[in-house]
Amino acid sequence: QVQLVESGGGLVQPGGSLRLSCAASGFTFSSYPMSWYRQAPGKERELVASIGSTGGWTNYADSVKGRFTISRDNAKNTVYLQMNSLKPEDTAVYYCRGRLNWGQGTQVTVSS
Repeated sequence: QVQLVESGGGLVQPGGSLRLSCAASGFTFSSYPMSWYRQAPGKERELVASIGSTGGWTNYADSVKGRFTISRDNAKNTVYLQMNSLKPEDTAVYYCRGRLNWGQGTQVTVSS
């Protein structure tokens, strides 16, 4: 069955960086676009970034443009989210999505 397993979350100070990873299995990873979403307490889940199946296109929420970078390694069945210049408002549970499936999420907390 499809599995998406996120890792890399944690506590970081404002201005810091984190790299999230999502390891996929159970489907032909290289055939599907992948996305990262996030959900902050009391808010709806929102799309953060997406990437095409070959990495040929990407798009980002306006709130993260210029700070976050989505990438993928199809040989490793893994999608990444590099997050730089983190802000307290980036605090959320971050979810990987692919082939209509969700991962379990990883907590990112930005606080001093």
